[in-house]
Amino acid sequence: MHNVELSQIEAMIYVVRGMKVMMDSDIADLYGVETKTLKRAVRRHLNRFPSDFMFEMTKIELENWRNQFGTSNSVKMGLRVQPFVFTELGVAMLSSVLNSDQAISVNISIMRIFAKHRSFLLLEKQMSDRMDKIEKGTNKLFQVVFERLDSVEESLEPSLSGNRKK
Repeated sequence: MHNVELSQIEAMIYVVRGMKVMMDSDIADLYGVETKTLKRAVRRHLNRFPSDFMFEMTKIELENWRNQFGTSNSVKMGLRVQPFVFTELGVAMLSSVLNSDQAISVNISIMRIFAKHRSFLLLEKQMSDRMDKIEKGTNKLFQVVFERLDSVEESLEPSLSGNRKK
C-alpha cells in the first residue's frame, strides 16, 4: 500500500477527546506492518509518547466511536482491544520508532493532511471573525437607522395629532 491517496488518509482521521487522531490499525495498515508490531514498538518507546501524542481509547470512547460510525467499517466494528490513537505529534514521533522507507513516505503524507486541516481551521476562524465584524457593523448601522426613524417619527407626531383635531 505504498501509493496512498491523501483523501484515503483524511478519511482515517477521527476526533476523540477533542483531538484529531488516527487509530493504530489504520497507521499500521498504511505503514505495511501488523497492528501488534506497531503497538509493540510504541510500548518499547513509551517515553516518546506523552498523552498529547498518543493515548489508549477507553472502553466507553471505543463504544461511542463504534456508535458514531455505525456499521460503515465492519473490520473496525469488531475491535476487541482498545486501540492506541495518535495525534499529529504522535504520528510525527512514530517515524522515529518505525523507520522503514514506507513508514517515512506515509508519515510525510499524514503530516501534510494534518497541516491541511490546520490551515482549514485557521481559514474558518478568519472567516468567522470577519463575519462577526460584519454583523457588528450591520447591527450598529441598523441601530443608527432606527434611532433616526424614531426621531423623525417623534417630530411628525405633533403635526399628525394636530391634523386629527381639525
